[in-house]
Amino acid sequence: MSSSDQSPSHNVFVYGSFQEPAVVGLILECTPVIVSAQLHGYHLYRLKGRLHPCISPSENGVINGKILTGLTDVQLENLDMIEGDDYVRKTVEVVLTDTCEKMNVETYVWANKDDPDMYGEWDFEEWKRLHMEKFIEASKKFMEWKKNPDGKSREEFEKFVHDDDPPTSA
Repeated sequence: MSSSDQSPSHNVFVYGSFQEPAVVGLILECTPVIVSAQLHGYHLYRLKGRLHPCISPSENGVINGKILTGLTDVQLENLDMIEGDDYVRKTVEVVLTDTCEKMNVETYVWANKDDPDMYGEWDFEEWKRLHMEKFIEASKKFMEWKKNPDGKSREEFEKFVHDDDPPTSA
């Protein structure tokens, strides 16, 4: 393989369901090297009615997450497709947990920083207990859809990552 055949690799900071190797393995069709890191200046929010979180700038915020290293252009495209238009991919600086080394990586920031559906703080362990199984099924459906859209839009996939339990009203 000549050097012109190689595309640059990408490092992506993830903070939600993509911290789970089973989900990442499905979406990327392999498990990359994963490194722990912190992102400063952002807050990790829950999203009303959804199984996944979002991040938005917050002066004193700190988010613990993972870096998916060495991703190909196709793998990055898979992440872009699953994140959709609700997120904007941007370059941020993270601090590696083990070495305190700083690194520029890409991450997905919620496009609407004033979204009224953002609230509280998202909890990865709670997500694993309550929603991981459903999210893994949704990820399988997404990859099937990507390989054979069969006339269905991305919105068909969206319904699988919404919470089935509507908030109870008093």
